[in-house]
Amino acid sequence: MSDIQTIATARQFLAQLGITVADLRKAERPPVPTMAQYLPQVMAAAGPGARRTYGSYWVRMATLWGDRPLDAIAATDIEALKHEAAAMALCRRNGRGGRHAGEHVIAAARAIYNRAIADGIIERAESPAHRIGKPRRLPSTRRALTASELEQINLVAHTSGNDVVLDAILLRLHTETACRRGGALGLRLMDLDRENGLVQLREKGGTLRCQPITLDLAGSLAELAHARGAVHPTDALLRYRNGAPLTSRRYDQLWRRIGQQLPWVAAQNISTHWLRHTTLTWVERHFNYGVARAYAGHTDAKGAATTTYIKGYLVEVATALSAMTGQPHPHADPNHELLAA
Repeated sequence: MSDIQTIATARQFLAQLGITVADLRKAERPPVPTMAQYLPQVMAAAGPGARRTYGSYWVRMATLWGDRPLDAIAATDIEALKHEAAAMALCRRNGRGGRHAGEHVIAAARAIYNRAIADGIIERAESPAHRIGKPRRLPSTRRALTASELEQINLVAHTSGNDVVLDAILLRLHTETACRRGGALGLRLMDLDRENGLVQLREKGGTLRCQPITLDLAGSLAELAHARGAVHPTDALLRYRNGAPLTSRRYDQLWRRIGQQLPWVAAQNISTHWLRHTTLTWVERHFNYGVARAYAGHTDAKGAATTTYIKGYLVEVATALSAMTGQPHPHADPNHELLAA
């Protein structure tokens, strides 16, 4: 009997027994864990960003489905939780009707089932989270701040609060580098090159880049760090007055205070990420897309194939920084038209 005939006979026999090949595969796998049993493994393997974004949704899933095996949770269950999260989302001025909350529910569920698939616990076709489409992401409401708006924000930060020196340096760091909060909070003493005006930024996705900063800012960062107890190379660069490393809570307090004095900041829900938009927009307008892409630290290859070849280099980023701040930089090209003018 040929292999084809053998397989056909086997399939016919299984059909008579009411058994599928998928059933046999399930039988060979170990018992599927419950949501409560498996979730700690998912959280342990997740990065800090994923835990921060999805943590509350994972807790809710454990409460609802903790005693149910992963393969006993239906797509309908996840869909219902998505609608619940959207309905319970905080109502903000720039809210999208809970759209992001619903999207996060699906992403959180997919993170669980992606891990289960990778661990060989279930097949991808069995994942309920992958049978639900994510809501289409709407364009961001963030924009570049005007020069006047940026000036007002900095004035409030420089003249209020319990640590104006820290707040002033923090806003300047984000304006000069267009870095994300995680990049700033991750800075260590060893990441600062004061003489050459450079900081080593480590951001999401494990990206690492050398970013130019003005020598004035480099000096201020060094003085702040040393005055507040940074001694070892791995000590945090940004620190509170008591010497403790800066946390994301400082950002929340800073923008809450600014919003109290500038109602338009609170109304538009302006945050640190708007500074990134502001700087990158200026760089793109006055230089080009490749320089702006390098300034942002973007390394993805999304878009046209030519994106691979559109790159900016350290000298170009330093030149853009120098033109934007009006201060010379060791790595800038002094012959660039914006600097030579």
